[in-house]
Amino acid sequence: MNPAFDHDREAVIARARAAGVRTLIITGSSIESSVAAAAFAQTKYNTDCMTTAGVHPHNAKDWDAAALERLRELATPVQPAQPPVAVATIVAIGECGLDYNRNFSPPQAQRKCFEDQLALAAQLGKPVFLHERDAFDDFVSILKKYRANLPGAVVHCFTGGPAELEAYLELDCYIGITGWVCDERRGAHLSSLLPRIPANRLLLETDAPYLLPRNLPRSLRGKSGRNEPCFLPHIAACVAAMVGKTPQQLAEETGANARRLFGVCT
Repeated sequence: MNPAFDHDREAVIARARAAGVRTLIITGSSIESSVAAAAFAQTKYNTDCMTTAGVHPHNAKDWDAAALERLRELATPVQPAQPPVAVATIVAIGECGLDYNRNFSPPQAQRKCFEDQLALAAQLGKPVFLHERDAFDDFVSILKKYRANLPGAVVHCFTGGPAELEAYLELDCYIGITGWVCDERRGAHLSSLLPRIPANRLLLETDAPYLLPRNLPRSLRGKSGRNEPCFLPHIAACVAAMVGKTPQQLAEETGANARRLFGVCT
């Protein structure tokens, strides 16, 4: 639950719906944010919001046995006889992975946190929502050990090169593309890689409130530079042009991929 949306979360959801974005998946990045996201999503269950639950590598320094058990409790489906709780909205474990770019948590702690969450996802039969930055070799080495026992995996916010893309596709991962692709300064290399992603392995995402698409009309940018789910169609338009498809065709394909991976039935 990113604090950037604390003052207008309901309005953000309304704008997303008006833009044709029907189901939002809110990302958990710590135990606390995962609990908060699930509690919020429960109020929207079967209408607007679902969540992931996990610990981002930046927060791996706080990972311990108690955190693992709390995540297990949060992500374990309850029995039908019990009152409905937020856990029913959790569609994946993550955001989890490795980030050696700034090392907000020690690499050793990151690797332990990552492996524990992959093992938990395998035990629970949940897909994983993955993060990798400047840690490709260790990331792939660890993921390979668990991939066969995971029902699905998406490498979120892919910004890598052809070797990384090929390795992820060989592991049967989905590839998440964000508004980074709309940035001609940093994301230009992705235009040549997008056609290499099979149609049934591509996902589109905003990573809101980050990565505001640079192809947005100036009138939509606002003063804060905050990204929102309602801007997803602008990312789709950018990607569609790069792969030679209509935005509608791309939306249908990537929407089906999201439903397949996360089990979202909308």
